[in-house]
Amino acid sequence: MTDPHETIRWGHDALELEISLGEPGPPRLVRLGAPGEKTSTPRPGAPLPLVEVTTAGLGRHWSGRHLVNSVLGARLRHRSHRASRDGDWHVLTVELHEPETGLTAEAVYRSMDGLPVLRSEVLLRNEGAQTLHLESVGSLVAGCLTRGDPAALDNAELLWAENEWFAECRWQRLPLRVSSPERNGRFHTTAGRSTRVVAGQGVWSSCGRLPMGGLTDRESGRTWLWQIEHNGGGWRWECGVRDDTAYAALYGPDDADHGWRHPLEPGAEFRTVPVALAFCADGGPDGAFGALTRYRRATRRPHPDHRRLPVIFNDYMNCLMGDPTTAKLLPLVDAAAEAGAEYFVIDAGWYDDGDNWWPSVGAWEPSTSRFPGPKGIHEVLDRIRERGMVPGLWLEPEAVGVNSPVARSLPEEAFFRRDGRRVEEGGGRYHLDLRHPAARAHLDGVVDRLVGEWGVGYLKLDHNTDPGSGTSSHPGEAPAAGLLGHNRAHLDWLEAILDRFPDLVIENCASGGMRMDHALLSRLQLQSTSDQQDLLRYPPIAAAAPTAVTPEQGAVWAYPLPEDSPDEVAVTMANALLGRIHLSGRLIELSPNARDLVHEAVAVHKSIRADLPQALPAWPLGLPGWEDPWIALALHTPATTYVSAWRRSGEQVVRDLDLPHLVGSDVHVEVLYPSSSRAATVWHPDTAKLALTLPTAPSAVLLRLTRSPAKGS
Repeated sequence: MTDPHETIRWGHDALELEISLGEPGPPRLVRLGAPGEKTSTPRPGAPLPLVEVTTAGLGRHWSGRHLVNSVLGARLRHRSHRASRDGDWHVLTVELHEPETGLTAEAVYRSMDGLPVLRSEVLLRNEGAQTLHLESVGSLVAGCLTRGDPAALDNAELLWAENEWFAECRWQRLPLRVSSPERNGRFHTTAGRSTRVVAGQGVWSSCGRLPMGGLTDRESGRTWLWQIEHNGGGWRWECGVRDDTAYAALYGPDDADHGWRHPLEPGAEFRTVPVALAFCADGGPDGAFGALTRYRRATRRPHPDHRRLPVIFNDYMNCLMGDPTTAKLLPLVDAAAEAGAEYFVIDAGWYDDGDNWWPSVGAWEPSTSRFPGPKGIHEVLDRIRERGMVPGLWLEPEAVGVNSPVARSLPEEAFFRRDGRRVEEGGGRYHLDLRHPAARAHLDGVVDRLVGEWGVGYLKLDHNTDPGSGTSSHPGEAPAAGLLGHNRAHLDWLEAILDRFPDLVIENCASGGMRMDHALLSRLQLQSTSDQQDLLRYPPIAAAAPTAVTPEQGAVWAYPLPEDSPDEVAVTMANALLGRIHLSGRLIELSPNARDLVHEAVAVHKSIRADLPQALPAWPLGLPGWEDPWIALALHTPATTYVSAWRRSGEQVVRDLDLPHLVGSDVHVEVLYPSSSRAATVWHPDTAKLALTLPTAPSAVLLRLTRSPAKGS
């Protein structure tokens, strides 16, 4: 029997956790944070169980919107645990068992040396004689976020990000007490039913909201941020109060939100989607986002693109808009090369012989009417190479249009189906199920032809339709379970592509930022941040994008138009300078002055891009609001800080930018872009504030702040 006083203490110099194994009751996470932190002692049994599981026969002790307080979670008991090392990673596996059902759960925690981030997933195994019909499984349950301190609950604020087409990464902040009000008075209660629930739906992982959340103390700055590393909309998190402490529970798909059910047969296993929890003791959300940025870099697939950061021209946004032809593309290729682009991507429509590219996707053969002549599309691809750029193409691999021959050549089982019928969505689209070998073989053939035979070096993988709850192609399968299977097959397919073509650059896109998740970004090189066409609506998206994607992976459109004023051209170019430039727009028609502003911006970006893969983000004016007249984003390395600042509207010409990491430092401030800017700056080292003047609106500026050498050095 487990010693009732036994505690697992595990971690490293940046993060430590304690798990109480004491009987009676299940193992519980009782402390998580910085080593040596003072913590209130929780009452016995106060935090939630280490693993929460519900099945069709065993639900929760206390009904409500929450999924915690599960019967099975409370009955799981410690069986063993082991700590190990995997390179720089510390690994802790805690095995739990429930003898009546035979359910075994392995909670697997990983954390990297020097990084205050915990990665977690749970492996379930049925060692019993009866099938267990799973309805929810928590990937991580942390019942100790405010360390048993009731007073801290009044200072706690929830963070989450609304995320819609054209309006991505809109972070919100609300007191935890709004969703979990204080109910104690004459009578004390510890359980309650209230909690804040945020969940995704469908195949888009970030449609509606990012698969992220957080909890911050507005006084101390102690902050938690979490992300669910899943490439579909079947995810959920909840954050509330139990036993006078805040908790967070992170899930993949579940029955309550997604209709997910999974029969766990005797001897079978099920693994949850991985999640990550980042911590900052006193630096507020900026510090926690910095930790999460470092974690994202440490857990992604290595690729040379993450270091090179080439400039990409794409012919779509505010440019050809899905109507490419040889005649239109050839002069654009020349203009893009002159501007300094290093990749040139032909976007949607290159395969369509009619005037509607939407329902014809699927075969990915080049149009002969758009690209006439003996060489067809290869005339354009060759011109791209002749101008020193790498050619790229747009694909929407999971979609098959109703007018495509592929819709008739592949078997029914290769598509999403429900109730025995093929799912059609989005005005003429079917959806491939990548678990089926015919679907995967078809897409492998397409990629091998375009990349292996044509020499295409960049694929923009888009996804513009949501076929709903999922697919029940297999007998008795819940659609959400079929969707999870497809999501995992999708990741496996992407891994295999990059195994075959390790230098291929793949952009992740889904109607802009509708698939902005770490499951995909840990494998793919770039993320489309938005389809926003308004240069003045893009700044809050561009500034907030590093909350969801590392700066060197965040692709931002820069699309100058002939009718734009010089200030507007500078704004649209500045939008992208601290991310990845996705150059577009009608470059050929620009005035010489506007063209010079474009060329200058590209040159400035190339001069600083070597710093971006090591830089951490911060927000000198706070996370941007959608209507904020002033917006600012900083990226900082130990020696250098870059600041993009936008004044979109209003009468206020001066703002103080807060840069606390530079407090007490003498710094040299330079205006990098545009060189014609009339911006003025005054640095206050004691308060670490930069007074920035932007005389006109709209306008934008990129600054570089360099620490001055210490006196006498």
